[in-house]
Amino acid sequence: MLEAVASYDLWIWQAFFGVAGANNDLTVLINSQFFDDLLDDIAPMAPFEVNGVIFEKGYYLVDDIYPQWSSFVKSFWVAISEKNALFKRKQENARKDVERSFGVIQGPWHIIC
Repeated sequence: MLEAVASYDLWIWQAFFGVAGANNDLTVLINSQFFDDLLDDIAPMAPFEVNGVIFEKGYYLVDDIYPQWSSFVKSFWVAISEKNALFKRKQENARKDVERSFGVIQGPWHIIC
């Protein structure tokens, strides 16, 4: 099992390897130094701007099992408006960056089989 935090430029910020079945998303979260730093407000700076508001820390695209933290963004199951549909498409495209990162490390090093 591999959980990772990756950005669009294929930079892998955090990776957690574990035995499949013994770890789930919450176990990874509990054991992650990366997310401990986020809770302790010493996470890496990743400034971005939305609607004129500047945010200093990044946000993370996660599944429904993760807690309701302000830095976790969960996808809509059903887009009820065009605005939600656009957000859902953009989020799905961003999630593909992590999948692409997996492909990059799988190729030369055969880490993920």
